[in-house]
Amino acid sequence: MSQRSNYLLFAIPALIWGSTWYVIKFQLDTVEPLMSVSYRFFAGGWILILFCLLAKKPLKFSLEQHLRLMLQGILLFGMNYWLVYMAEEYIASGLVAVGFSTLIFFNIFFGALFMGNSIKKRVLIGAAFGLIGTSIIFWPELRAFSSENGGFLGLTLMITSVITASLGNITSAYNSRLRIPVIQATAIGMLYGSLVMFAIAMILGKPITIDTSTEYIGSLIYLTIFGSILAFSAYLTLISRIGPDKAAYAIVVVPVVAILISTALEGYRPTLYTFLGMSLLIAGNVFALYKKKVAQPSN
Repeated sequence: MSQRSNYLLFAIPALIWGSTWYVIKFQLDTVEPLMSVSYRFFAGGWILILFCLLAKKPLKFSLEQHLRLMLQGILLFGMNYWLVYMAEEYIASGLVAVGFSTLIFFNIFFGALFMGNSIKKRVLIGAAFGLIGTSIIFWPELRAFSSENGGFLGLTLMITSVITASLGNITSAYNSRLRIPVIQATAIGMLYGSLVMFAIAMILGKPITIDTSTEYIGSLIYLTIFGSILAFSAYLTLISRIGPDKAAYAIVVVPVVAILISTALEGYRPTLYTFLGMSLLIAGNVFALYKKKVAQPSN
């Protein structure tokens, strides 16, 4: 397990999920969010299942393991995304980004509560830098926030989504501790998550529709292959290696990548707040993830 491969696993979800903020725009308004989430992870799950079959990876698990994978799927590949979609109907996406930068704190807390992980001062300080940096980047949206017109509901949905995602991270870490392989867990978890979202859509009477436009199908393919399969496989592997607290920094970096893409594709103009916030984010990451080399005794 090399440090270099960990950096790669860190960069993949940070870069990809930074781009999905832009791509998700093509999924809104045309198809019920529950159905879009279901389509995305149903396709992603089956593609990963096919990969496992071709690579001859074992797919037989006990009933208890399937229940654990179902829980992981519902939290991480279902409820989390549904809540995000609903939150963005009431509050600005930038505020949601700020909210998700708190994921690392929830991962630290739940990791200590459910897995007995130690709380490292360096990670907490780095996380604080990250949260402050993200808040500075989106300060205009934070300042404009109002609890009226559904703002409080949006904030509640956002916080619930972050908690749900964190519990999904901890469930994945615990499944890895039980030696359930990450790729198979991701594949089966995605299928469970997608099926539960579809069932909820049926119970709520949501229409089963799909947009056949190039924008929708293209964004669905991108979100499935890159945003789901590649990003989650890398991120959950990283969790299994370095723990959910440090792995969550991939989420903290996402707003920075999103801003760079928005600047290139949407004409966003960075401000002094942007550069200051990004500097704090980077500093927080370096501080939390830097490993001091242990001096080797001389012969």
